[in-house]
Amino acid sequence: MQVRLIISLICISFYLGISSFSMCAQNQTARDTTKSPQDSAEVEQPVIIYWSKKNTVGVNLSEVAFVNWNAGGNNSISSLFYGQFERNYKKKLTSWKNYLSLRYGLNSQEGQEVRKTDDQIQFKTTFGYRSDSVSNWYYSGNIDFRTQFANGYKYPNTDAAISKFMAPGYLLIGVGTQFSHPDENFNAYISPVTEKSTFVLDQRLANEGAFGVDPAQYDELGNLIEEGNKVRSEFGFLVTSDFKKQVFPNVNMNTQISLYSDYLRDFGNIDVDWQLNFDMKVNDFIKANIGSHLLYDNDVKYKEDTNGDGELETLGARVQWKQLLGIGFTYVF
Repeated sequence: MQVRLIISLICISFYLGISSFSMCAQNQTARDTTKSPQDSAEVEQPVIIYWSKKNTVGVNLSEVAFVNWNAGGNNSISSLFYGQFERNYKKKLTSWKNYLSLRYGLNSQEGQEVRKTDDQIQFKTTFGYRSDSVSNWYYSGNIDFRTQFANGYKYPNTDAAISKFMAPGYLLIGVGTQFSHPDENFNAYISPVTEKSTFVLDQRLANEGAFGVDPAQYDELGNLIEEGNKVRSEFGFLVTSDFKKQVFPNVNMNTQISLYSDYLRDFGNIDVDWQLNFDMKVNDFIKANIGSHLLYDNDVKYKEDTNGDGELETLGARVQWKQLLGIGFTYVF
């Protein structure tokens, strides 16, 4: 709980700091471009704003209800709450992009407890510097942090969580080069030097070796010799890409992909994180969304009860895929 509070305060403080800094910078720019009365004969220069921001909050809803329905069925309602916040700075040779994404989804079905369907915290910041104002290539540094809000379970078993806040948590820090084409809404980042840390701060999950950390060591009688590691460090090669396009009137596509390979362990095995979303705008406040999220991590092993004894057996790595379809209310400011 203390770790969660500290990390939350750091993220909030950093976000507020960026917002405050951007406001101060804009005010300073406005003061610098204000002319004194004696200069009124001169042509006033336009105020240059280096900071831009975009905030998006919304909720997607779906509901099914039955009354005397002979074919049967269970009443259900699903909701997904989300927020996306961007703070970007661009001035001549310098670019700084900041992105925060929060998602949390729930499903309530008749005869079942409320279940979690989506859970994400992501913060990403990228700083770039280019040698001239014409080039679209930047020398770049990148930080990407991801975790979740609440416990996750292998339903219907809710006795023991299989994931928690900061179990896992992922932190990628690297330097490289970035190609950014503002007219085409396309970004590509290549980093041959990226450190990836996987955090499993719950000791029980760490002892099980969840999410690729080294598990606990036991003797032949099952006595604990050494606790499992809570952090796994990797050093590797990272490629990311982000592309946005209006494919039809009121239909926008956004795709993000991240490819990572560790130099030190099984180089050539590639961790994949690919998101594809289509937003279909009905009006300024109502939007439909179709989304897909594909994951593959060779260090994350799939667990399944293969013999019906109630115990989960660890199998090999599997492709993870999540699909969503929703319609809801969106507010952009």
